[in-house]
Amino acid sequence: MIGRVLIVEDDDAIATGLALNLKLAGHTTAIARDGVDALALTEAEDFALILLDINLPRKNGLEVLTALRAADNLVPVIALSAREHEFDKVAALRLGADDYVTKPFALAELLARIDAVLRRSHLVSATPVSAPQGAPLSFEDVAIDAAQRLVTRSGVEVKLTHLEFELLVFFVGHPSQVFSRAQLFQLVWGQSAGSVRTVDNFVGQLRKRFELNPEQPQHFVTVRGSGYRFDP
Repeated sequence: MIGRVLIVEDDDAIATGLALNLKLAGHTTAIARDGVDALALTEAEDFALILLDINLPRKNGLEVLTALRAADNLVPVIALSAREHEFDKVAALRLGADDYVTKPFALAELLARIDAVLRRSHLVSATPVSAPQGAPLSFEDVAIDAAQRLVTRSGVEVKLTHLEFELLVFFVGHPSQVFSRAQLFQLVWGQSAGSVRTVDNFVGQLRKRFELNPEQPQHFVTVRGSGYRFDP
């Protein structure tokens, strides 16, 4: 998929190299050197995807991601970081990043991840997700309008990233069935493999939004040794 990509990177060599290679792949790009400029650009125009470095001046990548999601900007984000600490990866995913790549990265892999995220985003926006025939898109006080991609809880709209929405609809559409993390990656993410932590974090986000007690979930249940199950 082709789209306009915002590169948020304070290293000139990396930013320029990414812009050149994305251009060769058919994308158009814009570059922001710090977090403040990145947010200004996202307010001025819409992007298909953001490559967001975590270690930025003025506002770091996690602060930028927090501000984007707080403003209901659900643009797909791939976080980049030279740090190897698990905290950065977990924090970025919990804040709504769609993927995470650790520097130094192989360019071919990054471009493949960009294409995968853009492809998922395009399919999500073009084709409303639907549950199996006859399955209700609701549970307790939560209602899901798949056609409008609208989720409400007790009549109040709940903002979700596109992958959070995909996972929610998948779970609600397949009640009482156990899915392994690998199966969820294949069926929801469209990938045959990925980080276990990613699935866990997205399930954790759904629990925070829809469980009365996220520490003792009643709907998004862990099946020890097997994966996850949704109980209406």
